[in-house]
Amino acid sequence: MGHVFLLSALAGLMGANAVPHFVKGVTGEEFPNVWGNDPLRNAVAGTFGLALAGAFGYGAGLPAHPLTGAVGLLTGALVMAVFHGLGGAYRLNSALGRPNPPRASHAETG
Repeated sequence: MGHVFLLSALAGLMGANAVPHFVKGVTGEEFPNVWGNDPLRNAVAGTFGLALAGAFGYGAGLPAHPLTGAVGLLTGALVMAVFHGLGGAYRLNSALGRPNPPRASHAETG
């Protein structure tokens, strides 16, 4: 049952990470990404992230262990939500010596 939790957590982690990259990419906005901040790279990274999340979820066998799978999914998603909520993508770009796009939400709120 440990593999169900681990693969489900990876699915939640990858899925939650893919969403901001995909959304920013398809709306034509920059977002920090280790492969480049431009919208096209984010759209591609988001698409692959969603595919990986689906593959991990499939590999976890979620229908056979729904409770363990749900806890794993939520755990992974929460970890990534905290990462992005604390500006982790911007910090990662900075740590890798890559440029960061402006943070629109902070610029608008002052």
